[in-house]
Amino acid sequence: DDDNSVAIVAAGGVELFVAMARDGTEAQKENAAGTLANLAINDENSVAIAAAGGIEVLISLARDGTERQKELAAGALSNMIEVASGTHEGVVEAGGVAVLS
Repeated sequence: DDDNSVAIVAAGGVELFVAMARDGTEAQKENAAGTLANLAINDENSVAIAAAGGIEVLISLARDGTERQKELAAGALSNMIEVASGTHEGVVEAGGVAVLS
């Protein structure tokens, strides 16, 4: 629920999940991308993901990950674009349109 996701972000969870999506094992990358997709449903969380460098990490996974990682990372990026208008520009600037197309 939204309260839990805000608590995760407040506790520094976004940075952890972004790091796992970037540097983890294949399973950790998949789990982190899925968690970031769920967190990105909230606009404040989406902004936090962007601030933690998550856009670039998610674009990389959406482009180069396993099929499941690609699906989850693309979902996270789509959620970010939908709920937080400020993240749309960051996704476009980082080359996310090509990945989401």
